[in-house]
Amino acid sequence: MSRETLLFLPGLMCDRAVWEAQLGALSARYECLVADYGGADSLTAMARSALELAPPRFSLIGHSMGGRVALEVMRAAAPRVARVALLDTGHQARPDGQAGEAEAAKRLRLLELSRSQGMRAMGREWVQGMVHPGRLQDEALIEAILAMIARKTPDIFAAQIRALLNRPAAEDVLRAIRCPTLIACGRQDTWSPLARHQEMAATVAGSHLAVIEDSGHMTTMERPDAVSAALQRWLAQEAGGPVR
Repeated sequence: MSRETLLFLPGLMCDRAVWEAQLGALSARYECLVADYGGADSLTAMARSALELAPPRFSLIGHSMGGRVALEVMRAAAPRVARVALLDTGHQARPDGQAGEAEAAKRLRLLELSRSQGMRAMGREWVQGMVHPGRLQDEALIEAILAMIARKTPDIFAAQIRALLNRPAAEDVLRAIRCPTLIACGRQDTWSPLARHQEMAATVAGSHLAVIEDSGHMTTMERPDAVSAALQRWLAQEAGGPVR
């Protein structure tokens, strides 16, 4: 019998390193694939590339921007997805008016920093709001994040920013999900806050909300064991039935 396939979708400026601990915990039992979006500049294009990598049937795990890509995969090919896990992410389009303009300005300022001073310099500023404040002195964690960011280029950063600024609303996708669904979030995630995940969990029938304690946005790297345990509980559910 072939092993179940797990398709991991990284977030903004992330690669397989963001999933290193989970790959280690799960790869003995599952076939693990990690998507690479290349230069794609829309969530739809990222979802399309992920689907090209995946077998006919698979389970889907997305973090941050990768969670939004996962929702576009569900929009395009829900019957192929046995289970879906959405971590530290969101489902709403960029807001209109001042709030949306402020988001764009913040993202574009980081892009300019990446072009003028380099990816690591941008990452040092970006990471300040991405991890739990108590982890900012964790040199190994911060270096792993900065090294991951430095493997990308300003042009890839620009493409992914365009994708996020033009993200579609996905509440309709959440309402249509009928497979076992895990929604997880760091308790101290200020970028994708817990309240948003509570709203998402209330929208997906039968979903389970896991709160990762003492963690900011980068849960998979900040609290890898807790995330891996939540994924293992989710994977223990029979595909096609709700998470209990």
